[in-house]
Amino acid sequence: MSWASLTSGGKDSMLACQKAIDSGKDVRYLVTVRPKNSESYMFHSANLDAVPVIARLAGMEYVEITTLGRKEEELADLEAGLAGLDIEGVTAGAVASAYQAERVKAITDRLGIDLFTPLWHLDTEMLLCEVAERMDAILVVTAAEGLDEGFLGAHIDKNLIGRLKRVSAKYRINLAGEGGEYESLTLNAPFYSRPLTYTISEIRAGTDRSELILGGFA
Repeated sequence: MSWASLTSGGKDSMLACQKAIDSGKDVRYLVTVRPKNSESYMFHSANLDAVPVIARLAGMEYVEITTLGRKEEELADLEAGLAGLDIEGVTAGAVASAYQAERVKAITDRLGIDLFTPLWHLDTEMLLCEVAERMDAILVVTAAEGLDEGFLGAHIDKNLIGRLKRVSAKYRINLAGEGGEYESLTLNAPFYSRPLTYTISEIRAGTDRSELILGGFA
């Protein structure tokens, strides 16, 4: 049977998807939950228009689940969306957030399907190094002290990892952005047929949160 990958297009969920494929799992669906509330506890909202294009580049089927993004209610929306798929299991990019991991596990348990979380409790620097080695991902949201709009659009590579480590040492942010300090978008991965491209780029800078808004994905 096939698998579904929960993803916002960010580095963690895309790496988890890649690891599922590496392990021989037939990942047929890329599932994105699109919250109307940008402050969703569970789901990212930045640059989600990229994901259906990523699905096309990966030869997968795109599934979108809409939600108002209200705490806990959004989980019911996710469960209802997954219940409509004929799948063996779900992949997720959870690294350290028990809030997210426990709730997704409760959903998969109720649906009687498996949950694959290959990044769970992985050392954050090791995670970023693997992203840098295997994928091309950029920062598209910054939302923590020490991370200004100058980080937006930066590719996750050895240089950026060094910059993030310095910020982490000073401000105690999670190196992998697991606490919402930043969000990313994966432009390329081994399972893509070619890199994701875009033609529109705009920075929206704010006091607490800055975002790189992209468009024209192909």
